[in-house]
Amino acid sequence: MKKLFTVRKILSFFLAVSLIFTAYSAYYKIKFWGFDIKPNKITEVWTIDAHISFKALGKDVNVSLATPSVSKEFKVLNEDIIAKNYTFSKDEKTGRIKFQSSKRKGRQNIYYRLTVYDNEDTRGKVRGKEPEMPEPPLFDEQQLQMAEEILQSASVFEGSLPQKLILLFNQSPLDETVEAFLPVKASLHERANIIIDLLSLQKIPARLVRGVKLVEGKKASNADLMLEAYEGNRWRLYDLQTAKDGLPKNFILFQRGGVSLLDVEGGERSTIKFSVLKSVTSSFEMAEHRAEMSSTAKLYNFSIYRLPLLEQNILKWLMVFPLGILVVVFMRNVVGVPTMGTFTPMLIAMSFVQTGLSAGLVCFSIILFIGIALRSLLSKLNLLLVPRISSVVIFVILIIQTMTVIGYHFELEISSAAVFFPIIITAWIIERLSIIWEEEGAKNAVKEMFWTTVTALATYFVIASETIRHFMFAFNEVNLVILFVVMLLGTYTGYRLTELKRFYPLVKEK
Repeated sequence: MKKLFTVRKILSFFLAVSLIFTAYSAYYKIKFWGFDIKPNKITEVWTIDAHISFKALGKDVNVSLATPSVSKEFKVLNEDIIAKNYTFSKDEKTGRIKFQSSKRKGRQNIYYRLTVYDNEDTRGKVRGKEPEMPEPPLFDEQQLQMAEEILQSASVFEGSLPQKLILLFNQSPLDETVEAFLPVKASLHERANIIIDLLSLQKIPARLVRGVKLVEGKKASNADLMLEAYEGNRWRLYDLQTAKDGLPKNFILFQRGGVSLLDVEGGERSTIKFSVLKSVTSSFEMAEHRAEMSSTAKLYNFSIYRLPLLEQNILKWLMVFPLGILVVVFMRNVVGVPTMGTFTPMLIAMSFVQTGLSAGLVCFSIILFIGIALRSLLSKLNLLLVPRISSVVIFVILIIQTMTVIGYHFELEISSAAVFFPIIITAWIIERLSIIWEEEGAKNAVKEMFWTTVTALATYFVIASETIRHFMFAFNEVNLVILFVVMLLGTYTGYRLTELKRFYPLVKEK
């Protein structure tokens, strides 16, 4: 008993260690490789195309384009540039790309493509050093008085001062003072600059933000604008039409502050047009890119997820085997049900997964019924063991062949599902069932077959779940936990659940 206690203590220690290791490994894969507990998780991949066009004047051409700088707000999958006869370089700190060419003339076209993913975690709040106080705008006395009236009118709205001003400038109809202060047919860009000037009067640094809203199939001739103001030791973004605080879920920032998104020297009539395309891919396919971004590529390269798809699909089934084995061990050692063979229920359950539960049960029942009838005829011939079992195997093959042909002829999928049953195991079950029938009677044979089927069904409902199969493959370290749980069950010496009824009179009498 003391030795058994020591074994349990050792196994419990290793179980605790495996639990900690599995939890950390799962956290690591979720954080750095983008794995998810749920299956079929997809990652949205966005492609933004920027088409720069201008007319060169026959002089040296210098083009500067603001692009997203390196940040944690999104992850860049790929960048492509097509600029024929131009040399280009990128400043990684500012994100600006500079194109240069000598003495170009005529219409010029430059293409920039950016592919990003994982941009849904953005929050639009960027910590930074406190900027210098903005210089007050050059307003005359009348403009200054109107600006003060606008600030006073904005106080009726809720939110921060930038939000109040945005709501005031989007009010319909416009306030008379605001309408008089704005240029005729003021654009969004002009309204934003005026709001920045009004905020500077209140000593609030603000700047324009240019970017692209990720809307599938979008085509735009200008970048999307947002307002960014420094409040509470943070730069906060605001939508210039709704005044909503924070970066939208799908918005890629190209430029913060600055005069323009695109600068062209040696050319005129420059334009930049954006188009957006969305595609989706599985999280497993993006895991390699995430591993490279998080500097964990070496570890990922030695994982099973780098194997070819054929090997991965095989391992998906192998990884779920330990869980099915745990079910069988629990049913036999804790519940105490008799089964035909140790892992026969596991193999039957695997067949049910391939055939479907209803089709599998029907085919399995037909094969067993016909097989037992033919096996009873063989017993009268007094054949030796090996020839008898070999004959049963051949009978099973013929039965499956016949059912498959009939199923195909009458378009019955149930019959054609018979080909998925393991022939040798099925023949062994028939042989074993026949021997129990002859030696222990029909009651014990039916009982053992019943519990074998029940255990197979319990195993089936575990391994048939796509969520469980995905989880066991993605976080395969959990098999270490299952290993030590199975070993601990091997030290169980208490009553089986099925024995409680048998020993109940002794407890009652005591």
